[in-house]
Amino acid sequence: MAGLLDRLKFIGKAGESDYSEVDLGQFEETGELPGIVLRVADLGKIEILPDIKQEVYAGNIILVDIAGLKRDKAALDRAIGELKKAVEDVSGDIAGIGDDLVVLVPSGIKIDREKVVGGKD
Repeated sequence: MAGLLDRLKFIGKAGESDYSEVDLGQFEETGELPGIVLRVADLGKIEILPDIKQEVYAGNIILVDIAGLKRDKAALDRAIGELKKAVEDVSGDIAGIGDDLVVLVPSGIKIDREKVVGGKD
């Protein structure tokens, strides 16, 4: 470990401080939204489905909590069907995450269904 720390000291120039000031102003929000936004939706009622579909058509990523509709299987099946159709319309992708979440992504983004950590043993 000491060898690594000694090597890291060579990165800076002699006489320079170990810390430097960072202007955080460059990271402040400008009020403009980026091209793709991650939105979160709670699909507790089927009536908000058009709002979620509008986000799909706008090209955003939407994380949808479907726990509120799980009591009504017919409404849940209808909602998932409509979300799948909206994602197909924009050549996007849709996948379930656990029991209560569904993620919708626009064209150009693919959902990898293999876990990065804790997947295959």
